[in-house]
Amino acid sequence: MLEATNRFFNNAADHLGLDERMRTILTTPRRVVRVEIVTESDSGELMHHLGFRVQHNQARGPMKGGLRFHPDMDEDHAASLASLMTWKTAVVDIPYGGAKGGINCDPSKLSQAELHRITTTFVSLIREIIGPTLDIPAPDVNTNATVMAWIMDEYSKYYGFSPGVVTGKPVDLFGSLGREEATGRGVMYALEECLKESDRTLSDVTVAIQGFGNVGSHAARLIHQQGGSIVAVSDISGGIRNEKGLDIPALLEWVANHKVVEGFPGGESIEGADVLTCSCDVLIPAALENAITADNAPAVQAGIVVEAANGPLTPEAHRILVDRNITVVPDILANAGGVTVSYFEWSQNIQQFQWEEARVIEELEKKMRRAYQAVAALARDERLDLRTAAFVLAIKRVVRAASTRQAVGHLLPDSLK
Repeated sequence: MLEATNRFFNNAADHLGLDERMRTILTTPRRVVRVEIVTESDSGELMHHLGFRVQHNQARGPMKGGLRFHPDMDEDHAASLASLMTWKTAVVDIPYGGAKGGINCDPSKLSQAELHRITTTFVSLIREIIGPTLDIPAPDVNTNATVMAWIMDEYSKYYGFSPGVVTGKPVDLFGSLGREEATGRGVMYALEECLKESDRTLSDVTVAIQGFGNVGSHAARLIHQQGGSIVAVSDISGGIRNEKGLDIPALLEWVANHKVVEGFPGGESIEGADVLTCSCDVLIPAALENAITADNAPAVQAGIVVEAANGPLTPEAHRILVDRNITVVPDILANAGGVTVSYFEWSQNIQQFQWEEARVIEELEKKMRRAYQAVAALARDERLDLRTAAFVLAIKRVVRAASTRQAVGHLLPDSLK
């Protein structure tokens, strides 16, 4: 995945004419940490896991990024996602740099007590490199508000009351209203802005969503509420399709009771992978990375692809879709709603003042619409696809901040001024 991220970066760097020295500086993480996590299982046996935290860049502020608990979590994943966070926070213009991390564990095979011990041990091992003004973790795959509360509690044992050390916490423990649905809501705003360019609204399009977890389900609910027709969804159990539009409230209730979309009576069953290539106007990949590759990209029927997941398209798939005149709204723009509201949560923690949910939603909408418009304007002016334009915009902002801090702005090439 790191190779894919760097390829997207280099496309933008080529456009900007960056030399190899500058590319190396911008792609090399500031710090890479790997820790050995040894804990005791409920049966008294020793368990061993590896924990990672990659801190990519802090030119624009404290580093920010999620924690992923997954058996495949490794340094490469963390480095790639940390880089993406640097560019994502720059695109939406919030004062953060990028970081990412996690543990190579499988929460589904762990008890709550075992997961708690693994999490708190991890925090004790990395506590010196995280903090409200250093690096602020957040939820990612297989982590949630409860895990963030454990992190806050463990960190506070060493440094005193520190709610700002993590975001994505429960609202009752200094989290932010509107955080749970923020990524899905941001996806909706990005899609609305994209549709405006062809004088369409959500009520004019059919949408397929691959992945029906937190992001996919909230995006489906919000798009449905605005008149969009969700014609297909999938999760780990498979997919369902209804060309007339799925009853999203009923589907959400079904998933709440059955945990998966499989068996939902309001649509026909299909293979999960078929959602990516079904007939629709808009495709939203909202699961894991590399969902669309060179193998299935030629079969994508949607005219717009909105990347709700991180890295759902390989570089080869991206090029195939762009060459087919399919609009791709990139992950560093489309799914930035989560980190944006994480920023709002952090701000509230520092102020020790909670915002009303309406204010959170209003500020998120402003950020997402402005970010899309800035990227789209750059794409039009310089004849770039949206992903390359987003990287160009982000790189410029990061380099300007770094050069200003180090008083070397006069040494920058014209492309970065």
